[in-house]
Amino acid sequence: MYKLLSHNDLDGVGCGILAKLAFNDKVKIRYNSITALDREIEFFLENDQQKTFLFITDLSPNEKNEKRIQDYYQATGNVQLLDHHKTALHLNQYEWGKVLIEDEQGLTSATSLFYQYLVTHGLLEKTEAISEFVELVRQYDTWEWEKNGNFQAQRLNALFFLVSIEEFEEKMLDRLKTNNHFDFDEFEKKILSMEEEKIERYIRRKKRELVQTNLGEFYAGIVYAESYHSELGNELGKENVHLDYIAMMNMGSKKISFRTIHDHIDVSSIAAQYGGGGHQKAAGCSLTVEAYKQFVLETFHIEPIPEDAKRNRYNIKGTSFGTFYKNLEDEVFLLYTNNEIDWVIEKNRIPLEQIFSSFNEAEWFLKRNYQAWLVRDDVFVDYLMKEANKVRHSNKGM
Repeated sequence: MYKLLSHNDLDGVGCGILAKLAFNDKVKIRYNSITALDREIEFFLENDQQKTFLFITDLSPNEKNEKRIQDYYQATGNVQLLDHHKTALHLNQYEWGKVLIEDEQGLTSATSLFYQYLVTHGLLEKTEAISEFVELVRQYDTWEWEKNGNFQAQRLNALFFLVSIEEFEEKMLDRLKTNNHFDFDEFEKKILSMEEEKIERYIRRKKRELVQTNLGEFYAGIVYAESYHSELGNELGKENVHLDYIAMMNMGSKKISFRTIHDHIDVSSIAAQYGGGGHQKAAGCSLTVEAYKQFVLETFHIEPIPEDAKRNRYNIKGTSFGTFYKNLEDEVFLLYTNNEIDWVIEKNRIPLEQIFSSFNEAEWFLKRNYQAWLVRDDVFVDYLMKEANKVRHSNKGM
């Protein structure tokens, strides 16, 4: 018999699907949150009669259970952990632990590592359909799908959340057993198109709720969101490149999801401060007392950042004659170049001391330090008219 303890996301459930393909009714599977894993490990170790082979995928135990698993392995040899998170690398010290973040194919996922293990040990036959499914899971979990334009991977994750885990497993198992290639059926394609429209509406609404705050050395965007964390975090990050990361608060599940688009930011280290973990660009943690204090209590009073104007014809970013911004304190900013090399920011008509080498550098500074946004054309034109009137009145008085 086999026992699989895995994560309750697409990558974790992907491992469960592979286990059922390999072992059929000889495997028992439990999908767990990060915090529930250790309870499941303890239950297994206290009740198993040392005949069951234990797989742990996409999750890692705490220090106490590491030692207990090591004892079980020394007594039976029946343990294999497969993970791809940086926070689990220390488990490579054990014979039963294999934690690999990247291989010759690129970034790994738990599903891709488990597939490789099952095929290598002769427990599962490699097929085109299974390989395509595993690759979709891997690309979504590592976010390579966006770089590669592989929207099939995004759609697979959307389908995962549209149905129950049991229904998703049943659909995938039937498809992978009978089809030569992996694809969605016509009904799924239709509901996925509807879901994509729903996600777009959800993201548009949440963009208006984002608040900005300074947390230690980082500038973070915070939003309350129950759904679509990967899509939302990525979109908010791309539209607010001056922010180091996005923190999405799910008050119902009492969890925080972290996302970043920047290569120099590691959100797994931020999540680890609150007992969580994950990847460099995607991580999460429980809403601990300290996390609640920092991300909720100390930011609840902050007003959301208005979005940059979208359909301007005159107040355009990067124009040499100037781009106009405003913030919640009614301070106004004009960003312009005076020699086509250096860029200057005027705050309330007074130039700041800093000089910038590009428009993007200047705007990054402006948004981080003053939480300003690009105003609409009508506000910009009104400002220009007032300035022109001031000049006109000044000339009349001369």
